[in-house]
Amino acid sequence: MFLERGDVNPNQADTKGGQTPLLWAVMKGHEGVVKALLEREDVNSNQVSTKYGRTPLCWAAKKGNEGVVKMFLEREDINPNQADTESGRTPLSCATKEGHEGVVKMLLEREDVNPNQADTEYSRTPLLWASKEGHEGVVKMLLEREDVNPNQADPDGLTPLWWAALSRNEGTVKMLLEREDINPNQADTEYGRTPLSWAAGHGHAAVVKILLERQDVRTTALDNKSQTPLSLALSRGYDEVVKILRDNTNSRTTHRGV
Repeated sequence: MFLERGDVNPNQADTKGGQTPLLWAVMKGHEGVVKALLEREDVNSNQVSTKYGRTPLCWAAKKGNEGVVKMFLEREDINPNQADTESGRTPLSCATKEGHEGVVKMLLEREDVNPNQADTEYSRTPLLWASKEGHEGVVKMLLEREDVNPNQADPDGLTPLWWAALSRNEGTVKMLLEREDINPNQADTEYGRTPLSWAAGHGHAAVVKILLERQDVRTTALDNKSQTPLSLALSRGYDEVVKILRDNTNSRTTHRGV
């Protein structure tokens, strides 16, 4: 009824957070209202809120509302890579962080979506977020893209494998290690520890086992304090990890001897 009036401004935002009617409808998941607003030629589908600086598409992706995301992506005036001003996260980044597989799939089907665009808050790519949060389905979709860099680290040198190992995301660790182009020994910049060092130093026995299945994983890599994965596990009393590392060392020594 409001939209039938010629004197109604469909883009007028509130004064508290700068939310337009379209932004509110997206945030609340009212698909019918979104559809009615987008049918107006004078509705700005890219207008951002002043509070978070998110576009309607960013909000829809963050909320995981596939129906609304689909409506926006069908529009020619939509920029699917427009990041919010608060954290610099794109719609894809928002969706991967929350684990919304359906939304991620729709965004990745577009040729103009950049799957490696990092946010400005933490400089994390969508793959880094998915690996950190343990969203295996999202990780799988991203790794199926030839243009996704599986080793792209944040400024602290933390790679997707590093985050997956530290967060005990065993399935993600396995998927990443199945790639030949993964560097399993890339250390962080602050402590100089590899994913194996971090997993061993935190007692993540299952992750340590998975990492050691790769023959190119360095079991004697030294961190900035000259500690190895074994010495870290020993100093912190992780007996199961100590046994795994020692058995692996003996196995590799025997294999080389043969």
